[in-house]
This record gives sequence, C-alpha cells and structure tokens, in this order.
Amino acid sequence: MAEMFRSNNPVLKEKVFAGAIPSGEAMTIQGTVNKTGLLLLFVVVTAAWTWGLSHSETPEAAYPWMLGGALVGFVTAMVTVFKQTWAPITAPVYALCQGLFLGGISAIFERSYPGIAMQAISLTFGVMFVLLLAYKFGIVRATRGFKLGVIAATGAIAVVYLVSMVASLFFHTQFSFLYSNSPLSIGISVVVVIIAALNLILDFDMIENAARMGAPKYMEWYGAFGMMVTLIWLYLEILRLLAKTRRR
Repeated sequence: MAEMFRSNNPVLKEKVFAGAIPSGEAMTIQGTVNKTGLLLLFVVVTAAWTWGLSHSETPEAAYPWMLGGALVGFVTAMVTVFKQTWAPITAPVYALCQGLFLGGISAIFERSYPGIAMQAISLTFGVMFVLLLAYKFGIVRATRGFKLGVIAATGAIAVVYLVSMVASLFFHTQFSFLYSNSPLSIGISVVVVIIAALNLILDFDMIENAARMGAPKYMEWYGAFGMMVTLIWLYLEILRLLAKTRRR
C-alpha cells in the first residue's frame, strides 16, 4: 500500500511517468483534461442508472449493481496501476463501474439527508477548482517537503482504514471515532477531507511534469484515471463529513 502512495495519489507515481518510453504522439495537459472530462461523463451516466434504481419501487435492485461496480472497479484500478498501457480501455471501465457504486451510495445518503448529494458534488468540484487556481498561480507548490508530508498523512489514513475494515469483517468491531457524529469523529473527517484535497495538488504537478517530459499519449488516460481516483475519494469523504454534521 505504501508503494502505491508514492506520489500521494495511489496511481500517479512519478516513476510511472518517468519510466514511460515516448513513442509517436506525446501526452499533453489539454489531452489529459479532455479525457478526465470524458471519464467524469461516464461516471455520471452510470451513477444516474443506480440513482434511478434506488428511487424506484424496488430500491434493493440497485444493490447488486453497486456491489458489482465497486468490485469490478477495484480490480480494474489494480490492473490499470500495473498495466498503464491498458489505461485507454481500463480507465473508462473503471469510471463506468465507479459510477454504479457512487450513484447507489449517494442515493442511500440522500434518503436520510435530502440534498446531501448535490452539496457533496458542489463542494468536491469547488475544492478542485480552488486548488487548481492556487496551483496555477503558485500559491500552493508541490515542494519535496509538501509531498512527503501529504504522502505520510495519506499512508496513515490508508493504514487506519485497512485496520478498521479488518476489525469490522473479522471481529465485528467498529472504530467509533471514524463513524460516529462526535466532535472528534467530525474533526477526523475534516482532516481526511483536507488530505484528500491536497492529493489534487500532487496530481496536477505529476501530470504537468509528465507532459513536460513528453510521456506517451496513452498516459493521458492514465493521468485522467489518477485524477478520478482522487476526486472519487474526495467526494466520498465529503459525503461522510456532511452526513456526520447532519446527524448532530
């Protein structure tokens, strides 16, 4: 797990881009932006499907789609990490599968807290655009110290989540400080949201560096895939944070 967080985003590792041998047309920032937009569209399309199922007369029909999307999405993500040349195929598959999961989980939260999904979406894109502007104008820079700090924080979050999952599956124990609506739990969620957001800075930096190094064209899909991983994580963390504050 620690290796996957090399660039802070679990998939946008600097050595991936540096090790790619250019052949033919080179990667561009605009091409990566376009492909990120296309992946977002794929997410929206499949999310609308499970969202609709969740609001139908048989909402339980969405659960198999959600579970299948989450599992296939995870497998596809792992394949993409180790086979970057497959990204033009696996990145769209990942986005479609994650959309199935996100549409269903968003609908579940929406039933308990009306309006929460749109709030989470707005905040996610708001954070992304603010950080993009901060990065472009040099307000926030991905220095070595900045990278190391965020990498360490992200790794710590991954370890805590992994331990929590193991405890829940095998010992039927949940960490209340992660799931309750106590001030401590809300504070932890705020910190996790901040760390997830800071991943975007390293994503921007890594994509910019890859384009400058002349990485091959397929890396546009890989860069877009990496951005999607961060945005989806950020959205889910914001959704959880909003739910905690609504419960208080």
